[in-house]
Amino acid sequence: MPNPDYDLSGRDIIVVGGGGYIGAHVCKTIAERGGRPIVFDNFQAGHEHAVKWGPFVKVDLRDRAAILAAFEQHPNANTVVHLASSIEVGEGEKAPEGFYENNVSGALNLLMAMREVGADRLIFSSTCATYGETQNMPLLESEIQNPFSVYGKTKLAIEHMIQSYHKAYGLNYVTFRYFNASGADASGEIGEEHDPETHLIPNALKAAAGLGQGLKLFGTDYDTPDGTCVRDYIHVNDIAEAHIQAIRVMDGGLTQAEVNLGTGEGYSVLQIIKAIEKVTGLTVPYEAGPRREGDLTQLYADASRARNILDFTPEHSSLENIIATAWNFHRAKWGL
Repeated sequence: MPNPDYDLSGRDIIVVGGGGYIGAHVCKTIAERGGRPIVFDNFQAGHEHAVKWGPFVKVDLRDRAAILAAFEQHPNANTVVHLASSIEVGEGEKAPEGFYENNVSGALNLLMAMREVGADRLIFSSTCATYGETQNMPLLESEIQNPFSVYGKTKLAIEHMIQSYHKAYGLNYVTFRYFNASGADASGEIGEEHDPETHLIPNALKAAAGLGQGLKLFGTDYDTPDGTCVRDYIHVNDIAEAHIQAIRVMDGGLTQAEVNLGTGEGYSVLQIIKAIEKVTGLTVPYEAGPRREGDLTQLYADASRARNILDFTPEHSSLENIIATAWNFHRAKWGL
């Protein structure tokens, strides 16, 4: 049965990338359940001010000796949440070497350190980008994975490594294939702070607020009803809750699973713009341009496995709530 109040009291859980957007929300949720999130981060993309709910070790995944030393500081943590990676799709296409080094080599160093210290549970943040271009919607976890972008290729390589570690060494894991993480915690204290920011909702909110240039809309000639890309948007607090439920089912004996994290409903870029205008009462100025390399036409999840395995259904992911919570966070951040 689902347990929204699963107790993590006395548990140390290592959150790699805990200073990032999703990582901070995961850490807060762990702490709210009584657990102690221990953040490993180098703040290359995350933020030190977002580490509020437990200790942190400043460490780079590309430094295997440093990762091992970080684990040795926290010998009671056998569960690891791995969220650290390079994510900007366009940058991956221009400079793939850094993506493979940070994402793939870093993940291998993490797996090697976990094996050495006996940490045998991993929750890994993968992506729907591992599926690649397909017309089979909604996407099932059994869909053939043929990623189009360097970003997706690095995540799929890590998925394969984790599966190999499970088979050879008994690593227990849940791999989450995120769809579009969005929104912000209702408190407004944490939210999306990427630099550079490439995600649609924060950039559209910024354009609506009259900050910087107008929104750039990448591609209006996709095979969708209005010509713009379609994505599945899931609230970051729902993502964080799914991690708690993954810990719960692993405590109950689950040893391996690949699970989509989405809502099952897709929205186009133009639909998002219209929804932002409705919630904020402001106009989103935008300029249409050519497609961005690495982008796919449409991606939205079949979310049934998350329901069946984790007893998990998103509760915060209405489009209105996603936009309203993001707007609340960004207004405070921008001093509006």
